[in-house]
Amino acid sequence: MGSDLARITPDIYHAIDLRLPGRSPVPLIVTLHDLIPWAWGGSKMRGERLRFWLGRRLLRRADLVLAVSQSTADDAVRLSRVDPKRIRVVPEAAGDEFKPRPGAPDRVLRRWGLKSGYLLFVGALDARKDPVSLVRAWRTATKVLPELELVIVGDPGRQAPRSMGGAHMLGLVDDPELADLYAAASCLLFPSRYEGFGLPCLEAMACGCPVAAFRNSSVPEVVDDAGVLVPDGDADALGRAAAALSQDPDRARRSGLERAKAFGWRKAARQTIAGYESLLGQGARLR
Repeated sequence: MGSDLARITPDIYHAIDLRLPGRSPVPLIVTLHDLIPWAWGGSKMRGERLRFWLGRRLLRRADLVLAVSQSTADDAVRLSRVDPKRIRVVPEAAGDEFKPRPGAPDRVLRRWGLKSGYLLFVGALDARKDPVSLVRAWRTATKVLPELELVIVGDPGRQAPRSMGGAHMLGLVDDPELADLYAAASCLLFPSRYEGFGLPCLEAMACGCPVAAFRNSSVPEVVDDAGVLVPDGDADALGRAAAALSQDPDRARRSGLERAKAFGWRKAARQTIAGYESLLGQGARLR
């Protein structure tokens, strides 16, 4: 990659993942989504650590790291020894489809036969997303609301349990369908144990769906006080929070919609361009 950059000679090279050149002849910017294989780890992420070990080491050579959250920025300093002065936080945003969706309950009912007011989980069912806590939280919530159903959206992945206790498994859906599923849900149930950003939480809030999640990593940065965050790993507390939000969602819906306005791709683009200009303006050293 370094030889290609030397031949092309761009003003800047912006890497969007950890596949980085060993040496860059031009200023190098890296968007860092997470360092989860090292920050959270676990035996089931050994493959990811092997795949990206060199990128983690090379990250400290970047002229500028654009971290998607302060939590990820802190991980870059702690785990890759990146100079904090070379890091800027540029949060992600929800896509344009994710907004209040009039008629969503009717469309969800026609498409999947689901009545509105269910709990929703979006993502893979690997160890980091903690499917055991997901089912336990759902069971706890049904002690308060016995008819509360759980809907799971996304590719379950190879680590998924064989059974999710009767939850509705919808698989992959497109963005308009996902936005409808958020809008018709009573609560996003989010037991993830570590996030680089936590995009499902933001998408949910942008659609007016309340959020109940574990308090860890970047999740508080995204949700703030617009949802209910419970101690990390406490599935029963998560289930009680989801039940409470399902019973009285209006305040959380309003708070989430307001919170989502703090994030936007235009804002992210301006921050990214400012990063480019900072390097071009100061004549970042060549490598």
